[in-house]
Amino acid sequence: MSARTRSIPAAPAAQSQRLDKWLWAARWCKTRALAAAQCELGRVLVNGAPAKPAREVRIGDVLVIQQERERREVGVLQVGLQRQSAPLAQAMYRETEASRLQRERRAELQRLSPEPEAMRHGRPSKVDRRELQRMLDRNLD
Repeated sequence: MSARTRSIPAAPAAQSQRLDKWLWAARWCKTRALAAAQCELGRVLVNGAPAKPAREVRIGDVLVIQQERERREVGVLQVGLQRQSAPLAQAMYRETEASRLQRERRAELQRLSPEPEAMRHGRPSKVDRRELQRMLDRNLD
């Protein structure tokens, strides 16, 4: 058998992967260092328990990932050894139905009642300041 016809055995599919690598490969974090920091801060739970960056993630595990004000619960569908494009990375997990509904409900509530501070622009005008002072004076009496 010549060197050209020899087949290279396929690498075995990974069964588990470090949590920080998985978060990075699935594009939850831009770098592994940020993924590790998220784990250290307790913002990532694996099957309901806080996890360290070196924790092994397996297919079927349920992760709860807290990012800013968003809390998502996802099931691991695949473990990938390297970071890939966004559509391929999204195939590595599936958000649970309860998490998706809760996220949509929060978005709807945010749309219906925006944060009052978000509507304010810049410093108060002279009229706004006087009105605020009148309200404060009334409350003190």
